[in-house]
Amino acid sequence: MLTIGCHLSTTKGYAAMGETARSIGANTFAFFTRNPRGGNAKPLDLDDVAGLQRILDEDGFGRLVAHAPYTYNPCSAKERAREFALEAMAEDLQRMEALPGQYYNFHPGAHVGQGVDTGIELIVDTLCQVMFEGQCTCVLLETMAGKGTEVGRTFEELARIIEGVAARRPELAASDMLGVCLDTCHVSDGGYDIVHDLDGVLAEFDRVVGLDRLKAVHINDSKNPCGAHKDRHEVIGGGYLGNPELGGGEHVLRAIVTHPALRDLPFILETPHDDLAGYAQEISYLRGLVE
Repeated sequence: MLTIGCHLSTTKGYAAMGETARSIGANTFAFFTRNPRGGNAKPLDLDDVAGLQRILDEDGFGRLVAHAPYTYNPCSAKERAREFALEAMAEDLQRMEALPGQYYNFHPGAHVGQGVDTGIELIVDTLCQVMFEGQCTCVLLETMAGKGTEVGRTFEELARIIEGVAARRPELAASDMLGVCLDTCHVSDGGYDIVHDLDGVLAEFDRVVGLDRLKAVHINDSKNPCGAHKDRHEVIGGGYLGNPELGGGEHVLRAIVTHPALRDLPFILETPHDDLAGYAQEISYLRGLVE
């Protein structure tokens, strides 16, 4: 069965997220480790976390994909912004140990004019400080669309981050500790033609990064064509990946969820819906493409 879910709110607690996931037919989900705008994280209620773990075990959930707030920028030109990202990411990873064996996904950041080389060096430095030997959480670098000065717009940039960590802290660079989350909107917007050449794109990923590093998928349609560098998500079937009128179609979505390199990974929807019903419908639809 396809492992698929969406972003859920932590407002009512961890166990409530598990119950919500059950109610929409999900068997994984994502959640922000703290308010998406940053700031302090709520104290952990370990009984509540244990309640979620029971649900995950009872229902055979796949691995969850926790998401760092978008405000983190470990390669910012501003020292205080880098310090905040470092402090918050370190705290996030310690808190994730209460729910062992999950993923922690983050946007590598934007170098804001310092240059890609400097940006990569700063991201590597942050990862080498926040990660720790023996952690139970695998950290995921997200593929980015390439808007502005984002780092991670190419597979090569992601590989350089991983290689940088491996050079400085080899004990942190095993594939079960540091991997990649592929965002379908982002990679398409970034110029990788997954509509017409998914096999080729994944072969390129394997050559540059290694498929053993590919751990999760953000499955989103895109409001913009391949190479637009815009990062504007669309509902499944409404954009350039899934809409036949825009050059995509159901065959593209089916190819993604059934591809041998992807089908066993957790899929997370980040599509623009106002309520859970939209996610429930997309979960059912995408699962139907597999079965």
